[in-house]
Amino acid sequence: MTLIATLEHADADLTACLARVMAAVLKPGDVVALEGAVGAGKTHFARAFIRARQGDLAEDVPSPTFTLVQTYDDPMGTEIWHADLYRLTHPDELAELGLDEAMREAVVLIEWPDHGGPLPDPLTLGLEPIPDFPDLRQITLAGSEPRWGGMARLPAIARLLHRAGWGEARVIPLAGDASARRYFRLVDGVRSAVLMDAAPGTTGEYVAMTQWLRTRDFHAPEILAADQVEGLLLLEDLGDDLVARVLAAEPQLAPRIYDRMTDLLVDLHRHAPPDFVLRLDGPELARQVGLFAELYPAAAGAPGKGLDVARTIEALHAELAADVTPVLGLRDFHAENLIWRDEAPLGVLDFQDAVAVHPAYDLVSGLQDARRDVDPAIEEAQIARYIAATGVDADRFRAAYALLGAQRGLRIMGIFTRLAQRDGKPRYLAFMPRVWAAIRRDLAHPALAPLAAALDGIPEPSPDVIERIARG
Repeated sequence: MTLIATLEHADADLTACLARVMAAVLKPGDVVALEGAVGAGKTHFARAFIRARQGDLAEDVPSPTFTLVQTYDDPMGTEIWHADLYRLTHPDELAELGLDEAMREAVVLIEWPDHGGPLPDPLTLGLEPIPDFPDLRQITLAGSEPRWGGMARLPAIARLLHRAGWGEARVIPLAGDASARRYFRLVDGVRSAVLMDAAPGTTGEYVAMTQWLRTRDFHAPEILAADQVEGLLLLEDLGDDLVARVLAAEPQLAPRIYDRMTDLLVDLHRHAPPDFVLRLDGPELARQVGLFAELYPAAAGAPGKGLDVARTIEALHAELAADVTPVLGLRDFHAENLIWRDEAPLGVLDFQDAVAVHPAYDLVSGLQDARRDVDPAIEEAQIARYIAATGVDADRFRAAYALLGAQRGLRIMGIFTRLAQRDGKPRYLAFMPRVWAAIRRDLAHPALAPLAAALDGIPEPSPDVIERIARG
């Protein structure tokens, strides 16, 4: 058993906050061994954990000292078992209580675990009083590193929430994305916020871009509290009305929504990009698209193909786009990263990888969306809308749009291949046919004939090819 993390000087509120955070991440089959002397706070921790899992359906959580076991259901259909083994006379009684089976199918919290004999790979949470400070505890988390190493983040999260005045909030996981970041919604009465949990020391770009955007009246979420050393940000909650969801529920709003997206880019491009963002010029675009040639052709059964793609894109960028002053590109500008707020400005998310790039880059990102079909008439209308609003040369802009669309699409094909084969995330392969179709449309532009030639012989992502990639 390895010491994973320590939470120092935890009072009752911080202890309960840690329980609420842990309640957001444990799953069926997880066993928590609660260790500590009488009065150390084991039942206090378990009570906060169970009530957090139950949410609005929370019920009384009595100590199981005399019943030995209490069971609860949460709204997701998971059973939670709370056991107190202090009065257990023999480990064999675990089977009589049903705990041996519960430890395979439920979330199980066990006080006095040593009375029950060895447990199946538990997370051990120890509560130890601090001398001369009777109301404070040192809390330790220990367990096998492969299974429980991810719990090392929880004390830092609890400290931030407690310090920021969100210690009593319920913590609810939100759907993740293709990155290593994870998100949680905090609900405390009528107020809510979002917690971003990123890798330690990686939030500097997000904070800098947030400040840049907000000082120019673009609605990035306000940062409510931060622990940048740990990679934690507490953010304004812009709600659940992702543009993607609104489009799915009310497709008739698509022309209005895409008008707003284009107008946001027109406004954004009136500001010179900050000097701290990456310059996404021809050489960098070529470097990034190298991921496609490195991974997709071989995975699709055509090793050695596509080797000229990167240098062809660099050459085409020099010919078609290099003379245009770069603007700020949010880079992941699409319906999953924008919040619909009716007449209020669109909320923007996931902009920490912003770049200085050709003005067509984000327009392509929004209109050639890997996750959903965009009506070709809407795509054409938005290109024309941007050209009219900015006065750019229409023919050169359309050629650059096609080039950047092809570059983005090819890079995405490489990313989806890597997500499937290296990271075990094959669900993104389902988007490949849509991305490839957009690439083929872009390649139809006469200026991209050299790139079409460089892609000759590379198979499309047919069902057989996608299955081959998924098998690795």
